Amino acid sequence: MTHTHQLTGTRVTPRRKVLISGASIAGPALAYWLNRYGYAVTVVEKAGSLRSGGYPIDVRGTALEVVRRMGILPRLRDVHVDSRRITFLDADGGTVASVDPHTVAGGVAGQDLEVRRGDLTDALYTAVRDDVEFLFDDHIDTLDQTGHGVDVTFRGGDSRTFDMVFGADGLHSRTREFLFGPEERFHRYLGYCFAGFTLRNTLGLSHEVMMWNTPGRAAALYAVGDGDEVHGFLNFARPEPPFGAFRDPEAQRDLVAGVFADAGWEVPGMVAAMRDADDLFVDVVSQIRMPRWSSGRVALVGDAAYAPSFLTGQGSSLALVGAYMLAASLSDRDAVEGFAAYEHDTREFVTANQELIGEGDAALFPTTARALERRNEMLRGLSAMPPAQGRPAHSALTLPDLVHAG
Repeated sequence: MTHTHQLTGTRVTPRRKVLISGASIAGPALAYWLNRYGYAVTVVEKAGSLRSGGYPIDVRGTALEVVRRMGILPRLRDVHVDSRRITFLDADGGTVASVDPHTVAGGVAGQDLEVRRGDLTDALYTAVRDDVEFLFDDHIDTLDQTGHGVDVTFRGGDSRTFDMVFGADGLHSRTREFLFGPEERFHRYLGYCFAGFTLRNTLGLSHEVMMWNTPGRAAALYAVGDGDEVHGFLNFARPEPPFGAFRDPEAQRDLVAGVFADAGWEVPGMVAAMRDADDLFVDVVSQIRMPRWSSGRVALVGDAAYAPSFLTGQGSSLALVGAYMLAASLSDRDAVEGFAAYEHDTREFVTANQELIGEGDAALFPTTARALERRNEMLRGLSAMPPAQGRPAHSALTLPDLVHAG
């Protein structure tokens, strides 16, 4: 439908209205690019506000070009964490090796970014907040595709119709469940569980990671700066995901505490801090693998469509690149053609990054004594090597040029 502007007499095509569920990384990035291409964008987020702080995340390879084109690269450089070393410890807390983080992660020193999650989400939000409608403390309650669009009712009671809807609502996406059914259909468990929380920096750590390992268990302290708090991580192998324990917060704590009951080094203090933590997050280490990322007028992006797991270090980068590619595919196409182009042009990049890790074979978390000793020998060799020059998968996609909205 085309309207005539009353003052000028020129004919104006109404902006297509789209809804994005999720305001973490993929959501605001997609909102930025769709707004650039002339869409009227609404973002709904179940949290009451942006989540500040948070654990560090990486932006590498092709994703660096995305944030450069958004104009937020200088801001992110200013808040770069710049971790200086990872020290690996044995069962008794003795040093196995101390290595450059880029050598372990396959990053590129001086190029790749490591920033607090909250710093990235704040930069993305700031870049788009004046041009896009944000609805905080709300979420999609029902979603119904019709011949004229997508009818959405929100938990807060409002109802609207959009031309397209996008799920950028993470690993446990409700949008994906609306479209494709239960998460279990697409969930690929990688053989590990983890608990993350903050605790006091009693060791005086600064810009570094300390990681303790025994077969099938790991405990890490991650000092983003030289402040009073550090991020604690407790990771352990499990043949099957213990979903039963995850339904109850106390059962979560009991499960983790039981796994680490006889651990040495600083682990007893970490377990005690986990018991009292008000920001504890417990989950399985997993990926989302889907044969397609869209249905009708609704598409998924980021972790909702192709979570690679934190073990790859590529979750945020895939979200940024996926958002760019999805918007570019819709710059001059309708939903059907645009979504097909998005999947065709992005899937190989996604698959290459998801396959950086296999089931139960994370190099940092060996599950047997023999595998742990092999890893330790590898680390001792790495400690004398210069930083790596990046993994090919991180830069395995060249972004298409910007299409200027007419």
